[in-house]
Amino acid sequence: MQKITGIETLEHIYGTPVPRSLSKVATRLTPLYQRWIEASWFLVLSTIGPEGTDASPRGDDGPVVHIADACTLWLPDWRGNNRLDSLRNIVRDSRVSLMFMVPGENNVVRVNGTAYLTADETACTTFERKGRRPATVAVITINELYFQCAKAIMRSRLWDQDRERPELPTAGQFLKEQEAGFEAEAYDEGYAEYAKGRLW
Repeated sequence: MQKITGIETLEHIYGTPVPRSLSKVATRLTPLYQRWIEASWFLVLSTIGPEGTDASPRGDDGPVVHIADACTLWLPDWRGNNRLDSLRNIVRDSRVSLMFMVPGENNVVRVNGTAYLTADETACTTFERKGRRPATVAVITINELYFQCAKAIMRSRLWDQDRERPELPTAGQFLKEQEAGFEAEAYDEGYAEYAKGRLW
């Protein structure tokens, strides 16, 4: 297949951007974007580092970030498997992107900016749940934010509960595929109970 190597070629294929796709961009939180972000309990965090890119889901039982001011978001990092892919990337390259999603909504709000990590007690205490605090908080400076048009979610029918869904592999089956002899069924059966005490 022929590889596209030049921006001019790419722009020739697609043509000029729709004007509103550029004019809709904000550089700080507006009241409407604040409402959306406060309603979002789930986002995808994208980072980049020497080993490449990383995208990580983040979720909570309320707003997934704390709005510190019109240009700053705080994102907690609750303890998980300690791979630290996103966190290592942020330490070495501050560029981040966030995609805020709300169930049932076809629009997505995107934030591009920079971030640093802190273990500051004030920041971590802000997110305290059931006596637990996140290990670190990403302090994100907003460079730009805008809503993504709804076409991708409309095409995929992401929220359509009546859509036929394939039978998919479980987490245990994924692990067994990489580790011979792994007890996939026992892992899957016990995971919900295991996770209950470790969500925060």
